[in-house]
Amino acid sequence: MSVRYTFDTIPWAEILICIESASGGLLQHVFLDPISEFSHKNILNCLLTELQLRARQLLDQVEQIQKEQNYQRYREERFRMTSESTNQRVLWWSIAQTIILILTGIWQMRHLKSFFEAKKLV
Repeated sequence: MSVRYTFDTIPWAEILICIESASGGLLQHVFLDPISEFSHKNILNCLLTELQLRARQLLDQVEQIQKEQNYQRYREERFRMTSESTNQRVLWWSIAQTIILILTGIWQMRHLKSFFEAKKLV
């Protein structure tokens, strides 16, 4: 049985290979044939594409941060509008309660006055 694995890597990468036999005691042969097809031009192209990839990743991160900031601004604006609306309602509710209390007090005073005048206590 012959299995062949091939992979590409940068020329200065550290590669660790672990080989373990699953067949109990059979003699197996392992051939490692590292082939380096990199030239200086390929290394420069590799570095350039790595830099381009890193730049693209950074641009994607910046775009994601901008989207998150816009979303947070939207949430903050919505929260501010909700808070202002709630504060406005609380203000009008307090004014309405105060008016109702004053009107109830006036009505009670008139009612008590007319009651005492009818009983001729005043």
